[in-house]
Formats: sequence, C-alpha cells, structure tokens
Amino acid sequence: MKKPGKKYVEASKKVDRAKVYSATEAIKLVKETNTTKFDSSIDLVIHLNVDASKSDQQLRGSIVLPAGTGKVRKILVLADGEDAKKAVAAGADFVGAEDMIEKIEKENWFGFDIIVATPKMMPKLGKLGKILGPKGLMPNPKTNTVTTNPEKIVGDIKKGMIEYKTDTYGNVHTIIGKVSFKESDLVNNLNYYVKIITNLRPTSVKGDFVKSISISSTMGPGIKIDKNSFDI
Repeated sequence: MKKPGKKYVEASKKVDRAKVYSATEAIKLVKETNTTKFDSSIDLVIHLNVDASKSDQQLRGSIVLPAGTGKVRKILVLADGEDAKKAVAAGADFVGAEDMIEKIEKENWFGFDIIVATPKMMPKLGKLGKILGPKGLMPNPKTNTVTTNPEKIVGDIKKGMIEYKTDTYGNVHTIIGKVSFKESDLVNNLNYYVKIITNLRPTSVKGDFVKSISISSTMGPGIKIDKNSFDI
C-alpha cells in the first residue's frame, strides 16, 4: 500500500475521525484540508440503504446544481435539421449526425466528455454501444441525454448538470464544486443534491435511506457529515 504523502498526513490531522460535522463545518474544513496546488474538485459520496441488485432500488438521473460544478465539459450533440442548428446556437462543442458517429467508429475519436442525442439518432448510435458503454458515454433517457430538446440539455450541462447513479455498493458519487467556490455556493450545492437524492427514496426501502454522507477535496482526507444537518 502506498504511504500517504506529507501534505495528506498534515491535512488529516485537522479532521477528527470520530466526529460528524455539520454541513457548514464540513465545507469550511474541506477547503482547509485541500492538499493540491491546482483548483481541486470537491467530491461528495452518499452511502444509501439500497440493494443495487434490485432494479427498483437503482437510482439514475441528472441534476443541475444551483452554483454549477466549475467543471467544463465538451459536448457532442447528435442531431440533424433544426435540432442541430439550435444545438450549435446553444453552444455545443461538436454537432453532427452520421458523420460524427462514423468519426467515433473509424477514427476512435473521443474529443468530447458527454453525448446528447435525439431519439432519431439512437438506432444509428446503437452499433457503438460496446465502445461507448464501458466509457460511460452512451446517451440515456434517464439522464436526459436522449432528448427531443437538445438545445435545453446543452444549456443545462453548461449550467452544471451532473449525472448520478448508484454503484454496486449503494453509493452515489458526484462533484459539488471546486475549492475556489464560495462556501455559501458549496453549501447550497450540497444541500440541493442531498435533498434531490433523498426525495428519490424507493418505496421498497425499509429503515433509514441515507447511511452516511462524506466529502473530500481531490487527494484530501474524507470528512463525515452529520445527516441531521439536512432536512431528510
């Protein structure tokens, strides 16, 4: 196992492992325990009381955070006609139809971070499922990346739309901003995300839905957050 770096060790000393912090305290502390010279992302993990093997307890969708994420993503829109023109006007980085699908297939091109496609394009894109699926790039109606209104989704992504999905352990991971964000913006993003997720509680779940909540900066120590900090 790799030995923790000096900066991580020093930052960890500021975190009381036996304590759960309020949302406001945790945001303040996560900024103080940042160990990188670059503008680190702030990662949030919510551990849920769900059985990920049951389809009715799997969560998947998208959320637009109030203050965005600070992360710029290159958007490829697969559409034609007026939809393509509107996507260009909305600021999509790449717009096309069969030509872009062919570029991915034949040139192994991945100069984008997310694909937004109209339903019309999905049958043509389906042949690339084995390529795009493992990379998490296949558009999906549940995350609003398959849409009849690509213009709106491009706008939402630029505002900070993020996807969420439970992993095999019942966790949802996301980025709620950057260390450079104001504390108030990070708190707002945190509260909003937790509220959205908790409102998605499956009816088949018994007992507490949220098991634990924690945040950390990139390469920084984890900080546990008191669930009672939120109206859940």
